[in-house]
Amino acid sequence: MLACKRRRLPSTTKAFVTNLNSAPAAQLRDLLRVAGCNARLVPADADAEVRDVTHDSRQAGPGVLYACRPGHHADGHDFAPAAVAAGSPALLVQRLLDQPVPQLQVPDVADVLGPVAARVHHNPSAALTVCGITGTNGKTTTAYLLESVLRAAGHRTGMIGTVQTLIAGQAVPGVRTTPEATDLQRLLARMRGAGVTATAMEVSSHGLALGRVAGTQFAVALFTNLSQDHLDFHADLEDYFQAKARLFTSAYTPTAVINVDDPYGRRLAQTSDAELVAVSPSGAAGGDAATATPADVTATDVQATGDGCRFVAHLRSGSVVVRTPLVGDFNVANALCAMAAAEVVGVDLATAAAGIAACDGVPGRMEPVDAGQPFTVLVDYAHTPDSLERVLVAARGIIQGRTDRNVVVVVGCGGERDTGKRPLMGRVAARLADLAILTSDNPRGEDPSKILAAVAGGAAVVHGAHWQVVIDRRDAIATALNAAGPGDVVIIAGKGHETYQELGDRTVDFDDRLVARALLTATKAPGESR
Repeated sequence: MLACKRRRLPSTTKAFVTNLNSAPAAQLRDLLRVAGCNARLVPADADAEVRDVTHDSRQAGPGVLYACRPGHHADGHDFAPAAVAAGSPALLVQRLLDQPVPQLQVPDVADVLGPVAARVHHNPSAALTVCGITGTNGKTTTAYLLESVLRAAGHRTGMIGTVQTLIAGQAVPGVRTTPEATDLQRLLARMRGAGVTATAMEVSSHGLALGRVAGTQFAVALFTNLSQDHLDFHADLEDYFQAKARLFTSAYTPTAVINVDDPYGRRLAQTSDAELVAVSPSGAAGGDAATATPADVTATDVQATGDGCRFVAHLRSGSVVVRTPLVGDFNVANALCAMAAAEVVGVDLATAAAGIAACDGVPGRMEPVDAGQPFTVLVDYAHTPDSLERVLVAARGIIQGRTDRNVVVVVGCGGERDTGKRPLMGRVAARLADLAILTSDNPRGEDPSKILAAVAGGAAVVHGAHWQVVIDRRDAIATALNAAGPGDVVIIAGKGHETYQELGDRTVDFDDRLVARALLTATKAPGESR
């Protein structure tokens, strides 16, 4: 199995890893300058030395500015007394409080938290080549590919994302794709201190909408694609797109690498004021005469098999043959975006191709499980209709249209998340798989049977489809493996790299890869046919 699982941290875990006493201090007056024209310092002549900033009162202490950020469930102002008692020398507030420390008052704490945190840590992103990657699907794989390319180019690298966070090859704990603004700036400062020179960073729509990346300077921003997801958080698909689009302005980055084969990518290419590098894996650039965008980066001679992909990449500086062990022709787009971004920051073509080839896998992304069985088992994080379709189309490519081979998929939908995609997921699974096993994902606080009823509703509209509901995920995986024959492909979709399952108020150990391997090992000897 590929290494590097994400460790889940309890909310009370102390995240501070920087030695605050050795960090150079920022003056409160310095923060007034970055907080905006509507900020004021009370009292006006007050000052204090600040070496860190937090919005969590449990992490407050000497040298730590406490930010009183209002939230959905609690107001940070209510915890200011605890922060002051812990030794915080100053407060960042929206309303003045009866506390015996200087207060920096602003109209909206969340709006300025990123720039303030960046200033406290002396703008760490300015010392790094930060490459930001956003999109519904492909962020993680593109980040891994780009990190590999940057490393091949001689950079000491960092990576921030869904699966793990790396500082010069060392994994550090993380709990979300894009860290909170205070955590992000502290993390970037830690990277700078460790000698990191370039970082591949996933940027989520939540991170953009909530201002987590404000104050971060990106050398280049990448857009992979956009399709329905996170509509439990965003009002609609347009709101989701607008959140993503924020990254592609000159306020964040001078250069935008955009996949213009995607319709939202073409739209973004028309509106971004950053320098455009248009990526078109198909070479068609898509759209009508009004929206078509001439491509700067394309691929030809694409060959996708169960062992990976080979293609010729055409970039602004020339062409090169690229080989990647990553399965699925959709990874050609991910590789092209990574190579285009690398070219922007000065990596030559041969080095970029070598870096792509050296990335031999991404945890939970078309990750093979091989226990000697006579069929292919792949675990993938596909949890949107679009990503599931891409994965199943790739699986059909592996069986090469042979009628004696089948594609079997295990899939579900998470609870307390975008409900509109549930029937869409069921429809995609039933349409593209020869057998779809509908099962629990992370039901969280919802009734799994109700979630699956919605998923099954989508499957039911596909005429002649073969599908069934198996609520228990372990049983569902066993059902899929037992149904597979020689040459078949089994896709276990939805959870990918995750090592847990959220059931009600419990989080239990559950890793699709380990479960599949254990079932395969228990039911047959290696090499034994069924």
